[in-house]
Amino acid sequence: MINPFDLTAKLAIVTGGNGGIGFGIAQGFAQAGAMVAVVGRDREKTRDAAARLAVDFQVRAEGFIADVAQPEQVGAVTDAILTRFGRIDILVNNAGMNIRKRPELMTIEEWDEVLRVNLTSVFSFSKAVYPAMRANGGGKIINIGSMTSLFGAAFAPAYAAAKGGVVQITKSLAMAWAKDHIQVNAILPGWFITDLTNKAREEIPEVYHKVVDRIAAGRWGQPEDIAGTALWMASRASDYVTGVAVPVDGGYSSAV
Repeated sequence: MINPFDLTAKLAIVTGGNGGIGFGIAQGFAQAGAMVAVVGRDREKTRDAAARLAVDFQVRAEGFIADVAQPEQVGAVTDAILTRFGRIDILVNNAGMNIRKRPELMTIEEWDEVLRVNLTSVFSFSKAVYPAMRANGGGKIINIGSMTSLFGAAFAPAYAAAKGGVVQITKSLAMAWAKDHIQVNAILPGWFITDLTNKAREEIPEVYHKVVDRIAAGRWGQPEDIAGTALWMASRASDYVTGVAVPVDGGYSSAV
């Protein structure tokens, strides 16, 4: 029987794949046999992540440097990846950032920066890979949203707005590109232990235990907890699934 989760000979791009949730997803893909293009801004961290994937899973993995908030860099790095690998099968729009401020304290410049990184980059990168996926007969795009895609956040209004937008662009691209056999889905992570949330735990020491009290699973997520959902969305197993947003939050968003 053919393994529907086998990604051998597939090329996966993971933005922000040099750490945290992104690296956890990249590890899952590499374990399934995929080639991986890790895209990040930090040159050393990005190349180190690719090297770890290559050594640990004996797959081809390379690091590419780009700021996903800059559309011209997105186009250039997409061309570079296509030149190096000759194909693009999977895109994970994972790169993100946050500025934790109440709305009355946030500047328009800060608002714009958060939206460029978390939302505009999803559109830019998806549009950049579309021709290659269409020419290849199809592909998979996985957008990383957030539990704040479902509800607001007083301490992160721009982030919540951007992540809400991720769900809507996911649905729009799914409808537009279904005829091209490109499935577009989203994952909505909850509270994960990553560099992005370390600062929140430092700034609000009590947040860890408050969050755990609401999570049905009784713990914060680890990056590897998201790999299985991403692998399903990247594989043949999800060929009839498009335009959905799946919470991966240990039950946090279901709690009342």
